[in-house]
Amino acid sequence: MSKSDENKRRVPKLRFPGFTEDWEQRKLGELGTVQTCKRIFKEQTSEHGDIPFFKNGTIGLEPDSYISREVYEEFRRLYPYPEVGDTLISVVGSIGRTAEYKGKDEYFQDSNVVWLKTDGSINKKFLKISYQVIKWLIEGSTVKHLYNDNILRSEIVMPLSQKEQAKIAAYFDKLDHLITLHQRKCDRLKELKKGLLQKMFPKNGEKIPELRFPGFTEDWEQRKFSDLVLIERGGSPRPIDDYITDAPNGLNWVKIGDAPEQGRYITKTVEKIKPEGLSKTRQVQPGDLILSNSMSFGKPYIMGINGCIHDGWLLIRDTQSRFDLKFLCHMLGTEQMLNQYRMFAAGSTVNNLNKELVGNTTVSLPSIEEQRVIGDYLENIDHLITLHQRKLDHLKELKKGLLQQMFV
Repeated sequence: MSKSDENKRRVPKLRFPGFTEDWEQRKLGELGTVQTCKRIFKEQTSEHGDIPFFKNGTIGLEPDSYISREVYEEFRRLYPYPEVGDTLISVVGSIGRTAEYKGKDEYFQDSNVVWLKTDGSINKKFLKISYQVIKWLIEGSTVKHLYNDNILRSEIVMPLSQKEQAKIAAYFDKLDHLITLHQRKCDRLKELKKGLLQKMFPKNGEKIPELRFPGFTEDWEQRKFSDLVLIERGGSPRPIDDYITDAPNGLNWVKIGDAPEQGRYITKTVEKIKPEGLSKTRQVQPGDLILSNSMSFGKPYIMGINGCIHDGWLLIRDTQSRFDLKFLCHMLGTEQMLNQYRMFAAGSTVNNLNKELVGNTTVSLPSIEEQRVIGDYLENIDHLITLHQRKLDHLKELKKGLLQQMFV
C-alpha cells in the first residue's frame, strides 16, 4: 500500500491491538433520531420540590428548579423520556455540554436539552465520548443554537465493530471515573479548608476562635491592621509596553492574572520589567505578601521571588515581625476579612481595594507560636489540594491527548 493510500485510510493514530478495519464516517441521522421531553412551563416549576428539573445551563451540574412528582409521572408515561445510558446534550447557550442519564427521577427542559435515540448500531458510551470530538453544525449570530436538523447532519467517524466501540468506551469510562474521583477529593479538601478558616479564626468582635490547637488558651490581640504592617499600592510604568522585556537582566513583573492557580507562593513570572522602569513601579521581595485589589478580590499570595507588582496589587510587608507569614496569608483570605472589606466599601463607588480600606480593618492575632501551628496546618491542606489538582490536571491533559489520537 502506498503512503498516499495509507493517509486516505480512516483509522486513528492510536488503537487497541486486534482491530485493523477502517472506521466509517456517519451522519448522526443515520444512527438515530433526536428526542426531547415534553414542555414544562414556568408556573409548573418551583425552587424546591420532588423532581429535579434540569435546563440547558444546569445539566451535569446542580438543578435550580423542581417539578411535582405528579407532573413527572404523567409526562414520563405519555411523552418521550431518555433511557438509561442516553447522553443528554445542551443545544443552546452552553452548547455541547453533556450528561449521561443514569436512571434517577429527574426531568429535562424541552428543546434546549435533547438526546439521540439510537438504533443499536453504536455503543451509547462510545457515542458519549464521540460528542467530545464532534464538530457541531451550530447556527446563530448572537444566541448560538444547535437545531435538531444540525444534529442529524453532524458527522462522526466510528468503527463498525461493536467490540472496538465497547473497548474504547470502557477505557474512557475508567478515565472519566478517575477524573471524577480526584475532582471530588479536591472539592472535599477545599470545603474542609473553608470550614476550618471559619472556625480557626475569631469571628468579628470575638477574641478566641471556635476551634483551637491544644496548649493555647490566651485571648487573641485585636489591632488596626495599618498599625502592624506597611501597606502600599503597586505601580505600573506607562506606557507599560515600553518597559516589558523577556531579557534576563529585567526584574520579574507580577501583573494581574500571574498568580498561580494552585498554591500560595509566586515563584515565577512570564514577563520582566526593564531596569529603567524600576523607579516607576513597586518592588517587592521574597517574604512580602501581595493582595489582589481588583480581580480575585482580596486574594493574598506570598512572594517567593524578587519582582515588581502591577497597580492591581497591594504590597503588605510585616515591618514589625508580628506575623508568621503563612498565618497572615491565610488570615487575609478569611471570610471575616472579606466581610470587613465589603463593609468599609459599602455605599461608596469603591469596587477595588485600596491601602486605606485594607489598613482600616481590624485583625486578630495570637502568639507567634500559635500562628506558626495554624499556618503550617493550613499549608499542609493547601499542599494536599495542590497534589490532587495536579493529578486532576494531568488526567485531563491525558484524556485530551488520547481523544486526539484514538478518534479520527
